[in-house]
Amino acid sequence: MIPWKLLDTAQAPGDGEELTLHQRDDEFTIMAGTYELMNSRIHGSEDALADMTCRKLTYHPKARVLIGGLGMGFTLRAALDGLGADAQVIVSELVPAVVTWNRTYLSELANNPLADERVIVEEVDVSRLIRKAKQYYNAILLDVDNGPQALTTRNNDWLYSPRGLDAAYDALQPGGVLAIWSPGADAAFSKRLSESGFDIDEIKVPARGKGKGKRGGYHYIWTAMRG
Repeated sequence: MIPWKLLDTAQAPGDGEELTLHQRDDEFTIMAGTYELMNSRIHGSEDALADMTCRKLTYHPKARVLIGGLGMGFTLRAALDGLGADAQVIVSELVPAVVTWNRTYLSELANNPLADERVIVEEVDVSRLIRKAKQYYNAILLDVDNGPQALTTRNNDWLYSPRGLDAAYDALQPGGVLAIWSPGADAAFSKRLSESGFDIDEIKVPARGKGKGKRGGYHYIWTAMRG
């Protein structure tokens, strides 16, 4: 078997773990310590996060979309493919190295979405953008850390707390969509979403993508609409 090659390392801000980028043949992985955060061959649920959201925005040709977490660019690419030419997508990525990796090592994985003129990259905590927005976004997509169970930085806990969900609700236009990725189900989090005033759907999706069955397991996506 071809061994993994270490390409680069980075430190998550604050008390976060060390992030490492590895390559094996045409496969890439990003690790937080010994935990695999993402793999270039398993991105079906990241695609679905954007696909399901954009289908709810068909009446917004100039939609403003905020994506929390760049990852390997797959969610961003799926969002761009599902939005109109006049849309604007703001990507918030807290780790500058991840942005650099997407412009270099990982650029071809998702057809270089950062080169799209509709994209604005903000190297800040997505919570800052959510807090300062009032009825601004048509959609907010969160693929941050490890879903509602924050992994690499404790600051991400706020996003999935009642206060964070209330702030996301206020940041959305009426009819706007909050979409959240998670590696697993979370009944307590579903309850928090409902209590924040959202109309929610919880969807189980194949990790590797539609039609690829159980190989790679399943992930969960919440789509929550502001009434």
